[in-house]
Amino acid sequence: MPDSGVSRAQQEQQERPEQSERHEQRERRIQPVRQEHRQEPIPAAPGPSATDAARRAGILVTLVLGGLTALPPLSMDMYLPALPAVTDSLHAPAATVQLTLTACLTGMALGQLVVGPMSDRWGRRKPLLLGMIIYVVATAICAFAPSAELLIGFRLLQGLAGAAGIVISRAVVRDLYDGMEMARFFSTLMLISGVAPVIAPVIGGQVLRFTDWRGIFVVLTVVGVLLTLIVWKWLHETLPEEERHTGGIGEALRTMRGLLADRVFTGYMIAGSLAFAALFAYVSASPFVVQEIYGASPQTFSLLFGINSIGLITVGQINGKVLVGRISLDKALGLGLAVISLAAVALLLMTSGVFGDVGLLPVASGLFVLMSAMGLAMPNTNAQALMRTKHAAGSASALLGTTSFLVGAIASPLVGIAGEQTAVPMAVVQVVCALSAVACFLGLCRPWQNRGGPQDQPTRG
Repeated sequence: MPDSGVSRAQQEQQERPEQSERHEQRERRIQPVRQEHRQEPIPAAPGPSATDAARRAGILVTLVLGGLTALPPLSMDMYLPALPAVTDSLHAPAATVQLTLTACLTGMALGQLVVGPMSDRWGRRKPLLLGMIIYVVATAICAFAPSAELLIGFRLLQGLAGAAGIVISRAVVRDLYDGMEMARFFSTLMLISGVAPVIAPVIGGQVLRFTDWRGIFVVLTVVGVLLTLIVWKWLHETLPEEERHTGGIGEALRTMRGLLADRVFTGYMIAGSLAFAALFAYVSASPFVVQEIYGASPQTFSLLFGINSIGLITVGQINGKVLVGRISLDKALGLGLAVISLAAVALLLMTSGVFGDVGLLPVASGLFVLMSAMGLAMPNTNAQALMRTKHAAGSASALLGTTSFLVGAIASPLVGIAGEQTAVPMAVVQVVCALSAVACFLGLCRPWQNRGGPQDQPTRG
């Protein structure tokens, strides 16, 4: 696989005109958004007016993309407090009900492989709107599923359709931003999308006070309809026709093969997916660990889940506002992976009885540290990988998302392999994933070779 550290000076000279051309293209793409939302001119100096219009456009794009990236955690996390209730209602074992999470994740993974190349060929808007409509229909059917098997099937379809929001939102970011600017945007996006896991379990827990688990899918259906209307009204096309791919499946496969041939891109992709798997091991197991093993109520579980999500959001904002531009992205990423690994090892020691019979507070503290460190790992793996792709953002985003969700889908059933009365499988999965992510980052990305490279050069900002 080709190294990225060869002939840095020549590469920088060759990329300067490309970066200048890309900057002009981004300005042309975002201009319709700016014009759409610019208010009628008022007597004032032209400078601040233009600045305000650009700021409004940037905020609008951020909110729309944030809503799209918030949909997957909203679909997963609102449902979490209801897992024990679904088990009782459908008379299914916990392992079977956890497959509803696995099915949704698998759908989101496979759907991205389809939607990503579609968005490179037909633009971002049409595939996104189609996916959102199918998502709404599948979610509505989930609300009336009479059996666990049917629920699993339509959760799979829900994931396949919801993949459009994930992959296309990242592709739009790559269309509009580059370099450190893109890394900062991903951290901002994490702030908005991170609100979803904070409020989702709380909403889910409150819905369960007034209705059963089916009401959660009714609420998700309404959210899907509203988000579809917002996308239709406010999200403009960001990929010009002259930059779209004209080939079919063969070209899409060749593009993905070329991306996978890049050792460094593949390294960031796998490291990010393993970190995501450690996160999803927590997402999948925590309802049973917190409520069944430690006896907490659904409302207490929702509160703890929200606190952990706040930690992730806070660290993500520290990454975007403080660290980016002051230290290299690789250093921030390495720090995040190291903290995740240490927290996972601590959780394994606590849950396996090395420290005796520990209560909920120490375990919750370890999960908080692990989740918070995801704010360093996740945005920086995405940014570093996408910085290496210029003309195939949809396909690159599809590969990033697919590997993350597939590895997460594999991790999900493993956490329940020993039943509902032990948290050891969750901790084991987290340790294996975290240490493997560190090994992949060091072995494939080789961050010491990127020092001074154009894709990782820190700039003050």
